[in-house]
Amino acid sequence: MKEFFPVLHTASLFSGISDEELAAMLSCLGARIGTFPKGSRLLRAGDAVDEVGLVLAGSTLIVQEDIWGNRNILSKTGPGQTFAEVFACAPGAVLNVSVEAESAVTVMFLHIKRVLSVCPSACSHHSRIIRNLLGELAEKNLRLNEKLTHMGQRTTRAKLMSYFSAEAQRRGGYEFDIPFSRQQLADYLGVERSGLSLELGKMRDEGLLDFHKSHFLLKAPETDDLPPSAR
Repeated sequence: MKEFFPVLHTASLFSGISDEELAAMLSCLGARIGTFPKGSRLLRAGDAVDEVGLVLAGSTLIVQEDIWGNRNILSKTGPGQTFAEVFACAPGAVLNVSVEAESAVTVMFLHIKRVLSVCPSACSHHSRIIRNLLGELAEKNLRLNEKLTHMGQRTTRAKLMSYFSAEAQRRGGYEFDIPFSRQQLADYLGVERSGLSLELGKMRDEGLLDFHKSHFLLKAPETDDLPPSAR
């Protein structure tokens, strides 16, 4: 598994953990690796899970679907990011989302009981990973609240402006790439793709922004809260 150490060191879950500690931890945590083709389901709504997934290569989408097949993308996970940790940490909980391979993906699964329980050797780095997991859960909760803010806006334009504003603040600048395709962005914001594309075109014509595929440049006044270096 050492070939994946560079990716693991980018993961918040393993922040502050050395190569030597990581090598000792992986067997302790019951780590296993799985590979999945594009479009496959790693986990399905209704499943009970007892493992945390950590993406090593490729990307996954966390998707909610109703019985009519309407999709709502909750988030996207790439290398170094985790999924299913909330459900794994809640004994008896079943997934109300599915995890879908956006591309061919390689994932490391870690048994949650081994993550949350100090091992017999009482390794000092085990408490660090528990703290890291709590930090990651808090970050996921903040992102979910942010998504609810976007979706709570009344119009497609207001949803787009809320999303782009949050991305600009996060990146510290008016120019950035988003992780979604047009259809994925529509699913994330809970709008129709045609309406989203139409609104983006209008916003460009009005001089509010410019874009090419997933790259966006916002044209905002100098008086907002972004740092001077971002202007």
